[in-house]
Amino acid sequence: MGATMETVSKAKSHGGVQGVYRHDSRVTGTPMTFAVFVPPQAAQGPLPVLWYLSGLTCTHANVMEKGEYRAAAAAQGVIIVAPDTSPRGGEVPDEPDNWQFGSGAGFYLDATQAPYATHYRMYSYIVDELTALVAAQFPADMSRQGIFGHSMGGHGALTLALKHPDRFRSCSAFAPIVQPSTADWSRPALEKYLGTDESAWRAYDAVALIEDGKRFPEFLVDQGGADPFLDTGLRPQLLADACREAGIPLTLHLREGYDHSYFFISTFMADHIAWHAARLCR
Repeated sequence: MGATMETVSKAKSHGGVQGVYRHDSRVTGTPMTFAVFVPPQAAQGPLPVLWYLSGLTCTHANVMEKGEYRAAAAAQGVIIVAPDTSPRGGEVPDEPDNWQFGSGAGFYLDATQAPYATHYRMYSYIVDELTALVAAQFPADMSRQGIFGHSMGGHGALTLALKHPDRFRSCSAFAPIVQPSTADWSRPALEKYLGTDESAWRAYDAVALIEDGKRFPEFLVDQGGADPFLDTGLRPQLLADACREAGIPLTLHLREGYDHSYFFISTFMADHIAWHAARLCR
């Protein structure tokens, strides 16, 4: 499978172009679909890139349709890339009745256990393959990249930033799963993808990565105070404790009355994009 990219759709928005694209992935062994918004400033030259990683059950379409990011991205002159959350297709092993595992629940890791290791390789897909495709096909300044995400995608953003501080200049998250190795809704998935040796899970756990010496300049996190998953799955205080111990600046906002939905995300989306732009455009 090569790097040929098919345009699924394009629409003008806020002076820029919102596109959806598909390609055959050599990493996942499946077709993969992703969304890219290119603001109008691209006519003058390459722009910073901000990756958005979505949460459980989502595709690229959730943030594209409900995230309300295009006006802010156009105002700031930032490209937004939204990958899918997992490989998909009839040959991909799945548990259709389990929303916390399989399709839509790739957890941004490279699985090591059969039968999942063949296709569930979202970490390598984003870090290597999709990054190279974006660099080749879009007016992107890959020396200025930031990353953010929601829930499972917030987990992905934090772990990718901690593992690649040389690549990402900025990182933020909406309601991230900060310690998936101990959260009730992610432990079963990590065991299936990575095996029963919990030491292997630490490579995909933000709190554990910080405990093990990984560092990043600073983080921004927004968390809804009325989020039903706050105390069992998300637990932002664990990230706050780890960052404090490590000396990593963390701005953590607890937004009273907000839940886990895109009503919450879209409310603070422009704040996050402006925060990233201040670090990517300077």
